[in-house]
Amino acid sequence: MPPQAADNGIVTVPTHRSVEQAADRLATLIEAKHIVLFARIDFAADAQRVGLAMQPSQLLVFGNPRAGTPLMQAVPTAALDLPLKVLVWEDGDGRVWLSYNSAGYLQARHGAPAELMKPIDGIGALVQAAAAD
Repeated sequence: MPPQAADNGIVTVPTHRSVEQAADRLATLIEAKHIVLFARIDFAADAQRVGLAMQPSQLLVFGNPRAGTPLMQAVPTAALDLPLKVLVWEDGDGRVWLSYNSAGYLQARHGAPAELMKPIDGIGALVQAAAAD
């Protein structure tokens, strides 16, 4: 498991897929659930365009306005962490991981009511499905 600070709210899940394959799978799952995929950022490609090299790394930004809007209405600072994001990345040893902020961390960070966090908590299942073989 990659090193992480304790209690930082980041959940990291391993996968045997490549970064591209895992990001493609996650994008397919997001769209199949009628969730809006707002952006897919390929950090390694962006780095390459400016003459820098980095391990493969992609960030998917997605959400459902029906779930996120009530949360942002109740707790405006939640918009700092919405829409949701999943980072698909390769470490220096060639292992691939999917990382995201846990719903519990986001709830504690913003003091959000538990009932408004339930739809956000589905991110874990999406990531597990994308990471699976």
